[in-house]
Amino acid sequence: MLRMNLKELLKRALLVGAVEVKLIPGRRTVVVTDRGENEVKGDVQTAESIHAFIEPVLTPEARRSLSTGWAQWEFPLDDKGMVRATCELKLGLVHAAFYLENGGDAGPEALEVPAARPVPPPRYVRPAPEPVAAPSEPVPDLADSYRPEPRPLPTVPPMPRDHQVYGVGLSSGSSAEIDALLLKMLESKASDLHVSSTTTPMLRIDGEMRPVPGQRPLAPEAVQRMLWPIVPPRNREEFGASHDTDFAYELEGKARFRANLFVDLRGIGAVFRVIPSKILSVTDLSLPRELLSLCALTKGLVVVTGPTGSGKSTTLAALIDHINETRHDHIITIEDPVEFVHPNKKCLINQRQVGEHTQSFKVALRAALREDPDIVLLGEMRDLETISIALETAETGHLVFGTLHTSSAPATIDRIIDQFPSGEQNQIRQMLAGSLKGVIAQVLCKKLGGGRVAALEVMFGVPAISNLIREGKVFQIPSIMQTGRNMGMRTLNDSLAQLVKDGLVAPEEAMAKTQDRSGLEVAFRQHNIQVQK
Repeated sequence: MLRMNLKELLKRALLVGAVEVKLIPGRRTVVVTDRGENEVKGDVQTAESIHAFIEPVLTPEARRSLSTGWAQWEFPLDDKGMVRATCELKLGLVHAAFYLENGGDAGPEALEVPAARPVPPPRYVRPAPEPVAAPSEPVPDLADSYRPEPRPLPTVPPMPRDHQVYGVGLSSGSSAEIDALLLKMLESKASDLHVSSTTTPMLRIDGEMRPVPGQRPLAPEAVQRMLWPIVPPRNREEFGASHDTDFAYELEGKARFRANLFVDLRGIGAVFRVIPSKILSVTDLSLPRELLSLCALTKGLVVVTGPTGSGKSTTLAALIDHINETRHDHIITIEDPVEFVHPNKKCLINQRQVGEHTQSFKVALRAALREDPDIVLLGEMRDLETISIALETAETGHLVFGTLHTSSAPATIDRIIDQFPSGEQNQIRQMLAGSLKGVIAQVLCKKLGGGRVAALEVMFGVPAISNLIREGKVFQIPSIMQTGRNMGMRTLNDSLAQLVKDGLVAPEEAMAKTQDRSGLEVAFRQHNIQVQK
């Protein structure tokens, strides 16, 4: 089948009185006349077909401009004069428009281009079309319908707006493709699934990135059609405004997933983190039994820290589940999004999702003080005001659990204090000394034989620790933790050395995870552990 080129397409469009022709990924060719916008019958446009259309008329200067996201140029249309063309990159895909009449004011607005760009008028006169008979039957494709004699372009009504994904139309609106990848993720016991435009889907298995077997690189349009059906309406709006959003997705009876949708240079991408349907207990996770003392507190602040993907949410879920089984309290969780779903056992649990059930962490935390909670779980202490309210909540007779992205107990204390202006830090130091009851800093290590295990640093808010916080001597905290091993405290090196001694983790893996290599080497020598260079 002979594919019609761009100039032939534009000449045909002139015959039906077109003032503009649009090439949009995921939609059929769009023709704009004085009577409105219509789509030409035939296949939808793809990134490849649009590239094939514009490549012959793209000037070197326009090509350079398009690499920055926007290009405008003119080219001759044989004896018809000059055509003004614009191209714009949206989510990594090229959208093109061609203006065939003095309708320049409407063109940039249709492509959401700032009106300040100077646009010269076209320099040609469109000839009046000759009267022709309407086609007797629908023509399936422009290329098939092309003849030397003039015939109008057969068109169909445009797609509804709700069937467009930032310029890419949905096909069936089915979640079957992404569900299949998520099932492969569960079968492979992977922690994360990465879906990116122009790239083969990848799994993170035991901390390493591996391609999904049997998959090929996905075109940008395919990624958008795969992901969009599972994105909630609120997140679609958020994604349109900021080009990233977080939400939860569930495979019925299998697992829940925390999803992040984003845009990069190639187009839309997403990362899915598996959240097991079964909440693992402290015993299942091999957490120190001393951590259960934190679950018996009536007030104070407990912080779980670590890098992204270190299992903070899993540890917090285990602690909340233990409270749910042993106490008769009211628990409020504030998360973005809600990950582990807790059933009511002995406790009443209300779980609120930021953006869905409340505006923000700080708004929900202020409201929680009027909702009669005993325990509040904060999915993330992400800004000064949230941390400030969390400290006030902990001081006023509530138990607050929260997370931070820090690597050790002393770094957690410094991060909290440094969030505040210098003039308030002394007061915050006093508040923190009285309210901080525990810090759990963790990192995941590769297990020998497969899987991963957490190495934990544990600090309790004993009087000696509180005094050091109050006096601003945070750097002395590690020595107190070492002398307080009989109370259940431990440094990260203590935990790493024990994992190696128990045969769970290779010495080289422990050395890669420690922040104090010399200290860990001393511990290895004490236990006669050899590290390969």
